[in-house]
Amino acid sequence: MDQTVNPWKANLTNGVIFALIGIVYSLVIYFLDLSFNKVQGYIFLVVQIIVLYFLVKSYRDNYRYGNITFGQALGAGVIIFLYYAIIMAIFTYLLYAVIDPDLVDKQLAFMEEEMIKRGVPESAMEAGMKVQEKMMKPAIMAPLSIFGSMFQGLIMSLIVAAFVRKEGNPLIDTPQN
Repeated sequence: MDQTVNPWKANLTNGVIFALIGIVYSLVIYFLDLSFNKVQGYIFLVVQIIVLYFLVKSYRDNYRYGNITFGQALGAGVIIFLYYAIIMAIFTYLLYAVIDPDLVDKQLAFMEEEMIKRGVPESAMEAGMKVQEKMMKPAIMAPLSIFGSMFQGLIMSLIVAAFVRKEGNPLIDTPQN
């Protein structure tokens, strides 16, 4: 193992694993018709933090000789999330454009019902729905999901890095070649 491992290359597999977990979870939620259930969103956030913890820990143990600084752990988490975000953006496009093009209409109807429940005035509801109709196109949603995922990934990586970091004494812990 080389001490100067490329974190992009080392975390590619972790990013793909993370994305596959996200795709499987999304498909299960889609097929169980729980897409508009808020609780499943919170559950997935917890699942993501746990999986990210183990992926960054794996990077620490397999490529960093069991030691990793907070910055390196944060960087690894963000890299993993970037791979995740790109793959999930492609999946999002396919889901909304190919697999179920009617999902956009279902989501718009759900948003309208939520606004009615909250007592949003008619004029504000119409304006909001016009904006949503423009934004809810697969070609727009997919790239925007990358930015949202990266912000979420930064926050989660900060949390995970605090728990994964493990700094040793470089004079004692350096492996002998």
